Amino acid sequence: MVDKKLTPDQIKIILATDCGSTTTKAILIEKRRDEYRLIVRGEAPTTVEAPFEDVTMGVLNAVGEVEELAGRKLLDDNGLIIRPANGNVGTDVYISTSSAGGGLQMMVAGVVRSMTAESAERAALGAGAIVMDVIASNDKRQPHEQIERIRRLRPDMILLSGGVDGGTTTHVVEIAELISAADPRPRLGTGYKLPIIFAGNKDASDAVRGTLSGKTDLSVVDNLRPVLERENLLPAREKIHDQFMEHVMAQAPGYKKLMSWCDAPIMPTPGAVGSIIKKVADIEGIEVVGVDIGGATTDVFSVFQGVFNRTVSANLGMSYSISNVFAESGLSNVMRWVPFHMDERDLRNRVKNKMIRPTTIPQMMEELIFEQAIAKEALRLAFIQHRSFATVLKGVQQQRTIADAFEQSTSGQTLVSMMTLDMLIGSGGVLSHAPRRQQAALMLIDAFLPEGITRLAVDSIFMMPQLGVLAEVHPKAATEVFNKDCLIHLGTCIAPSGEAKSSKVATMNYTIECPDGRVEKGTLEIGAMKLIPLGIDEKTNLPLNARAILEPSRGFDVGAGKGNKVERTISGGVVGVILDGRGRPFTLPTDDKVRVTKLKDWMLELDIYPREALERV
Repeated sequence: MVDKKLTPDQIKIILATDCGSTTTKAILIEKRRDEYRLIVRGEAPTTVEAPFEDVTMGVLNAVGEVEELAGRKLLDDNGLIIRPANGNVGTDVYISTSSAGGGLQMMVAGVVRSMTAESAERAALGAGAIVMDVIASNDKRQPHEQIERIRRLRPDMILLSGGVDGGTTTHVVEIAELISAADPRPRLGTGYKLPIIFAGNKDASDAVRGTLSGKTDLSVVDNLRPVLERENLLPAREKIHDQFMEHVMAQAPGYKKLMSWCDAPIMPTPGAVGSIIKKVADIEGIEVVGVDIGGATTDVFSVFQGVFNRTVSANLGMSYSISNVFAESGLSNVMRWVPFHMDERDLRNRVKNKMIRPTTIPQMMEELIFEQAIAKEALRLAFIQHRSFATVLKGVQQQRTIADAFEQSTSGQTLVSMMTLDMLIGSGGVLSHAPRRQQAALMLIDAFLPEGITRLAVDSIFMMPQLGVLAEVHPKAATEVFNKDCLIHLGTCIAPSGEAKSSKVATMNYTIECPDGRVEKGTLEIGAMKLIPLGIDEKTNLPLNARAILEPSRGFDVGAGKGNKVERTISGGVVGVILDGRGRPFTLPTDDKVRVTKLKDWMLELDIYPREALERV
């Protein structure tokens, strides 16, 4: 364990790993002069499954690659991590995250789908879980169907909620009886009872204990909804994490050994990503949206009004789930982003090929354009789901009737406000490894449609999980590496919100005073996009800043109300400042020729694809 005598200032070398389902990544962070920086990164196949069945082998292989790249001895002759650091040997701290073995898979149960069950789902998602199903009294399934569902899914744990403190206990006890009747078995391990966390009406605790404590490993924590208009998610989230460590992690091959090596509790990978995003939002006092688009799922994280939310779109991804994105979005929605005609049969074949060969990457420009069009739709659909889930509870004056409560709808107004959003962060192969950074910027803008002034960034090599767990140990190191090495600052998007009555109307006049003395002035016409160069300071590796004076036309808003002038400092990046005059809400032209012309104009202005490639298609 970490030497308790070491203060945060004395920690110079940090080693961190992320054990993914297929790959284990290791990073080495070092304090140089007065700041923490990423030194090297290594990776190796994860070894949680046969024939190895020991997660630490993959960890040691990844750390061994870091040793070679950094020229620093980290492992002793017995294959153990050397601590503390001494000269060019060892590390001061070792930490890890994990989603190996499928990560944390949970079911949640509550009395009313749109109230306590929804709160339970929010708590589980925030703790880094994949929610396999939600059981509720009013989910329109018969009890025998719910029992069969619990038996078949075999979750890692169940979170049970229901009722406000002092309210009726009948319904939540009935849900507990359902779980008891299902006699659920855990996904991993055979010699232990399934962990169940009860976070409901405290008056029902004894009855729930009597029903479940014999068959399951029951824990009771404070109510998620002690009163109707207030959520209390933290105790449930902390207990989920404890149970994940004690039960789920302990059952996976080699994890007990890995846990004994670590200087902080192992965190589920998505929970760690959420942790760093929340930490950055808190430290900088900003509102943030982060997205991680993978092969099978898309995770969306947000912090608005200080409230953290996470959603998992388990069927929206770029390889295993690509057919589902295509089906859910529809052919026309995908094709609206493509500036040329493609045969429908050819399109469907391309999608199916990607699904059965998930590691392939586009070989031709047409394939790249098509794949990025699907990515925009996957991101858009995942964000729609997130907005509907990231809600603020209705106040006391807005309490619902019994009829309202039993409707299948969310329990309040969305917290997500694109006008107050300060930063949009993208992660995942299709964004982080786009051949041109401009492509990642346009995918984020087209999918999320930011309003007003929004900074754009992508995660360079997906080290957010390791930085998330590091934020619990050393917040300064985590945020410094996050800002200087993890994030690639793309620039700033300025998008006036509003609709023009006429195509001749301009959205705003702008003046941007750059640090090199250059002044960019002009008018942003309706339907136009412009790119203004504003890069990165080579000495600090941080974005250059410029002073922007934005004067929106009547009916358009850039953050201070319709028609009101805004003067702000804005940040540059590897792409620069993107002025988006397409209006909000944004709709593409329905006429095919006009749409294709517009798409090509925007792509040429932002230098998204090579001119010759766009002219060819």
